[in-house]
Amino acid sequence: MHPILKTMQTAPVPAPAVQVRIVSKLYGSFAALKRVSCTFAAGGFHVLLGPNGAGKSTLLRVIAGLITPSSGIVHLLGGDPLQRRDRIAYMSHAPMLYDELSAMENLRYFSRLQHPGANCDCTGSPEMALRAVGLDPTLTRPVSQFSQGMRQRVSMARALVGDPELLLLDEPFSNMDAAGARELVQLLLDFRTWPLAGAGGRTVIITTHQYELVSDVADSVVEMRAGSIVIPQAAAA
Repeated sequence: MHPILKTMQTAPVPAPAVQVRIVSKLYGSFAALKRVSCTFAAGGFHVLLGPNGAGKSTLLRVIAGLITPSSGIVHLLGGDPLQRRDRIAYMSHAPMLYDELSAMENLRYFSRLQHPGANCDCTGSPEMALRAVGLDPTLTRPVSQFSQGMRQRVSMARALVGDPELLLLDEPFSNMDAAGARELVQLLLDFRTWPLAGAGGRTVIITTHQYELVSDVADSVVEMRAGSIVIPQAAAA
């Protein structure tokens, strides 16, 4: 066999970061998700696009293992979402911070509680995570005195401090001005280059209705309406 052909046949192919198969989520008679199927490649920047009520956040929470689908299957990093929580981070559109604590105190608390032993120099400490999102880790005032944009940055730092392999962000541009949103997009692109053991690379999945902010960087887009996918997944042009 020709050496090149042999190399092509034996080269490992990274498994998808997320596989969603015929997933539905019912709340009584209301279907928040309707037989949704999609796949997100490892190492990609993926966008769930659609208006409010489209089902984007519900799908993201199903992927994160925060809610259980009524039917269907989700594989996350090759296994069950509940068994992969130490390898993912989820950021909701609400900051979900302790208002009476400083940014550093918030991150130290969540780091000890959720992700002891983070091993990436980029995010292995709350200080580095805060600097990564453009905040001064020496600020001592409580986050209740922060602007909404600053609180969103702290929430992002909380997600990064655990050194996640898969980063799930629900409307991350909420309460950010245009400059802050552009900085966050660049941060997410940088995040994908941070060192990671194993094949595939770090993966980002975000929900948004502001596609113009990510149109130039998205590797795939899944557009949703009323709990269903209306535009098949496709690579960005």
